[in-house]
Amino acid sequence: MAGGPEFVIVAGLSGAGRSTAANALEDLGWFVIDNLPPHLIGDVADMVARPGARLRRMALVAGTREYREDLVTAISQLRERNAAVRVVYLDAPTDVLVRRYDDTRRRHPLHTGDQPAIADAPEPAMAEPVAESVIDAIELERELLADVRDTADVVIDTGDLNVHELRDRVHDEFGTTGDELQMRTAVMSFGYKHGVPREADLVFDCRFLPNPHWVPELRPFTGLHPGVREWVLGQPATMTFLEHLMPLLEALLPSYRTEGKSYLTIALGCTGGRHRSVAIAEEVTRLLAGAGHDLHSRHRDIAR
Repeated sequence: MAGGPEFVIVAGLSGAGRSTAANALEDLGWFVIDNLPPHLIGDVADMVARPGARLRRMALVAGTREYREDLVTAISQLRERNAAVRVVYLDAPTDVLVRRYDDTRRRHPLHTGDQPAIADAPEPAMAEPVAESVIDAIELERELLADVRDTADVVIDTGDLNVHELRDRVHDEFGTTGDELQMRTAVMSFGYKHGVPREADLVFDCRFLPNPHWVPELRPFTGLHPGVREWVLGQPATMTFLEHLMPLLEALLPSYRTEGKSYLTIALGCTGGRHRSVAIAEEVTRLLAGAGHDLHSRHRDIAR
């Protein structure tokens, strides 16, 4: 459907930021439909594909209960129409989601809580999966949505993001028009002591490189500082690493694009995510951009 309408499917765990993502897409000019049942996605696609239809960019937000409908099948059918479809899945660690529910005092959709039994209440036609604690509810939902997560073009872990940072991520990922769309490559740095990023497609460990943390005059700075950058890139091991890494990435990126992947996240990690991984991520970004790839860099743990 060249030049046809674009679709973004927003899915993910309750409390992970679906509403914030939807609001950000609306700010970017996308027409947003919240809690759309999956069996209606095809009807919406037919409606906007009609001659004269004015809607060109639609964001469809899948609600928590929609795992009961076949969202994966609906997405597959939409893609079979040759529609421009991207799926974004919002995730977060369980402890973060528990804290968010504690802060907002809202009930998780799959949590039974302490609801009293109602005498003579009719039996439901079909039992809904429920959980007796918030943690159980989150894990149940994570299990129910596993297949949806596997279909995602981009996974955003919102555990370390506030609402403003999540909005910025959505703007970075979905702020382009259909004519500008190609595979977006994100190069990110991180610290292993803070965990490997869930959204990473390719992970490279930089902890074997000499660490400027042990150089007193460099320790206070990050990998964005010219002195730290020159020190890291000046190490023989760094040059050897980049000489092998860049041909690998140059070979892989076209293959991912050919397979239809819309987003690729390359993650480079060191111990704390402040020095080596930052400097290497910036250099990889510079080299890939010079080769004509559409990409951006970000540093998850640089401020920790």
